Amino acid sequence: MNGGVYSLRMDFRLSAEQLEFQRHCHAFARDVMRPTAARYDREQTVPYDVIREARAWGLHGLPYLERVGRDESGVLNAIYAEELHWGCAGIGLAISGSSLAAAGIAASGTPEQAARWVPACFGTGDDISFGAYAVTEAGAGSDVSSLRTTARRDGDDWVLDGAKVFISNGGIADVNVVVATVDPALGHRGQASFVVAKGTPGLAMGKKEDKLGIRASQTAEIVLEGVRVPMGNLLGGLDRLERRLERARSGEPSRSSGALATFEVTRPMVGACAIGIARAAYEWTVDRLDGRADADGPLLEQQRVQQVLADVATEIEAARLLVWRAAWMGRNGVPMTGGQGSMSKLKAGDVAMWATTALMDLLGPEAGLADQPLEKWFRDAKIYQLFEGTAQVQRLVIARMQVADRRRAAADELAARADDAAAAARAA
Repeated sequence: MNGGVYSLRMDFRLSAEQLEFQRHCHAFARDVMRPTAARYDREQTVPYDVIREARAWGLHGLPYLERVGRDESGVLNAIYAEELHWGCAGIGLAISGSSLAAAGIAASGTPEQAARWVPACFGTGDDISFGAYAVTEAGAGSDVSSLRTTARRDGDDWVLDGAKVFISNGGIADVNVVVATVDPALGHRGQASFVVAKGTPGLAMGKKEDKLGIRASQTAEIVLEGVRVPMGNLLGGLDRLERRLERARSGEPSRSSGALATFEVTRPMVGACAIGIARAAYEWTVDRLDGRADADGPLLEQQRVQQVLADVATEIEAARLLVWRAAWMGRNGVPMTGGQGSMSKLKAGDVAMWATTALMDLLGPEAGLADQPLEKWFRDAKIYQLFEGTAQVQRLVIARMQVADRRRAAADELAARADDAAAAARAA
């Protein structure tokens, strides 16, 4: 600050460390993920061998978490998500899917709980473990206030009953973070999160989903029938839960649920994943068309082709800037009062779906062949308009936050004018 004027230095270049990390992630995606992507997509099996390689490359588990935890920009994690999904969206989710459960534990749990269960979401050494974040239910996807899975207290234990659907790592997770309703009358304010370990009596895998895309990442139903967990598995502890329930019953202003808070942190990363798919499709299409010609001449010199490629490239860049801004804001504790996290996920998901469609139209009939990767990227893209809040829900969130932001700004302006008028009156 100099003479009352802030000096703001903006630099959009990546640092040397970020560039090196980007190259490292890209090499792993190119050399390890891409060669196996079609097989795992076809077989719909969990890519344990690729996950072990990711661990060896420092791209899975606690070493990776510690590295991105030191990153004050928040951008390293976005780079990681984009590059791995450039390699393969399904395998990328299999490698990183446990991070959502870990984020839920970190957001809602005590430091002691985080120290115990976050490592268990990934495993240590040669042991590969998984975490699952179980929120979605049939008829209650983006609307977390409608969850019907219940948790009732029984002495020093909690008993959980219900079913969760479309759960990443469902059925194979060693650590399941289950969001359940403690007091139905309070909506999302009457919910709590519980850790349910693999093998707990009453916990079972239901239907394993046969999906359109991201087929190397397991998605399944989780069924809970009389699942008993100890009090220590209540994330945040009993005292914190009781205080929160009491505030809700007394009519204090509502706060976001633990599930919503977790999603707000992870939405920019979902956006980065979508960008990876769009970029993969764009780069492959340019390479595919290079050197080709028709009656009108070389394809890459034709205006109709250039118009599409220019639009796709521009949309990818715009989406990436929104993702990186939201990632930076989240990492540095800057409130996303205007819906910036939702904006990043909405834009990137829509870009991925639109770009893969536009590029398939540009390439023609061969784009739909199963032996061409563009067909897979098109299938993979759709889910990014759906999970962790559909595109329609993101628009609702953004609109409501924008209106609330504008009302706050108007109120602040009125207060400032009143202060100025009072000061002028005193001076007179």
